[in-house]
Amino acid sequence: MAEELRKAFHRDLDEIDQKVRQLFALVGEGLAGATDAFLACDRDAAKALMDRDQLIDALYADVEVMVQRQFTLQSPMAQDMRYLLSVLRIVPELERSGDLAEHIAQRAVRGLSVELTPRVRGLVEQMGRVGIDMWHAAADAYAQQSATAASELRERDDELDELHVSLTAELVSGALSLPVSLEMALVARFYERLGDHAVNVAERIRYLAEGT
Repeated sequence: MAEELRKAFHRDLDEIDQKVRQLFALVGEGLAGATDAFLACDRDAAKALMDRDQLIDALYADVEVMVQRQFTLQSPMAQDMRYLLSVLRIVPELERSGDLAEHIAQRAVRGLSVELTPRVRGLVEQMGRVGIDMWHAAADAYAQQSATAASELRERDDELDELHVSLTAELVSGALSLPVSLEMALVARFYERLGDHAVNVAERIRYLAEGT
């Protein structure tokens, strides 16, 4: 009976891991898709991305329930305990990041990008590119349980913060109408927060890899 329980436990761990990897993929794909939809003013693509956020929410809920069940039934120790604790801290970051990508997609539905100057548009493209790179790196770090990804992602986050400052300065200059500037300030904040979440995830992965 004990051996059967251990086998069931490891099957559940594998399922949890697959769901977490799926969440990473959905966040990365969602951010890339939201950026493309925003810049192209593609309302149909944006609406599809917004609908897909429900899948992220469902996966997040599934993972939390599965992890909590392992604590109740198995009393995991050592590495297994560290893994489950790390997952409990990682999946809320993924869920919030999915929401932020959805918020960017919402601005595509409103057709905001047609009113942007070339400078503002270029800064959004750069923020999107850095953010996507960061989330791909975070997904790789999780897959490899990399302890070094956190420092690398902090450097990329500094780059994203600089772009955020540049975009904010452009908005303050009055190049856009006030309503558009206010919406773009939110978009810039969404990208900046996505970078912060990627760094937070990498820190959790470092704990998973090193235990400190």
